[in-house]
Amino acid sequence: MKAMILAAGRGTRMAPLTDHCPKPLLPLAGKPLIVHHIEKLVAAGITDIVINHAWLGAQIETTLGDGSRYGARLQYSPEPQALETGGGILQALPLLGSEPFFLVNGDVWTGWDYQGVSDIQLGDDLGWLWLVQNPDHNPSGDFILQQSRVLNPATAVDAPRLTFSGLSVLHPQLLAGCEPGAFPLAPLLRRAMDHQRMAGALLEQPWVDVGTPQRLQQLEQYLQHQQQGQGLSL
Repeated sequence: MKAMILAAGRGTRMAPLTDHCPKPLLPLAGKPLIVHHIEKLVAAGITDIVINHAWLGAQIETTLGDGSRYGARLQYSPEPQALETGGGILQALPLLGSEPFFLVNGDVWTGWDYQGVSDIQLGDDLGWLWLVQNPDHNPSGDFILQQSRVLNPATAVDAPRLTFSGLSVLHPQLLAGCEPGAFPLAPLLRRAMDHQRMAGALLEQPWVDVGTPQRLQQLEQYLQHQQQGQGLSL
């Protein structure tokens, strides 16, 4: 299985930290945020990794190179202008191939080690999403999880919503019929849900959307305490 790390966002909420540094390269516990993902992917046996980029993307390529220092094979999908999540994936499909791939939002962090990702079998489904309990910044959640099926709240029965973690296994057929250009991923996920073709699970490991300087600082403190063997909740 190949993986794609989404790294093309401008990171406006992280300003001024991202004025001169792309968000995936912001330091976290002594190394760039994106390197945490790369190292865990390699440890889980996923070494072919595609990274899209836009804002200050040349810095990402210069810093990471071909990935050999991490035991990975990195390929890049540069975007002259950010294509949003859906458009970015579509552009990268020639590098990802025709089989399901693991998609990672570059601006999240999780204590999960990605073990078992390659064992996910989609069958007739177009994707598998990992959902988390709703964080304070997304109290209403995104989707409904019932018996390993992910449902669209707009059409599903009234049930508690969970938040999409930004971690998923997707089949390239999810983007069938899409035209090149900028477009979001969420409508494609909802369409698959409406056709009962989206599976998923609850991610019970620590998880953070590293979207603001405050969250980055809190995560840094959490990891420092973990390294010191001290308990600190996120």
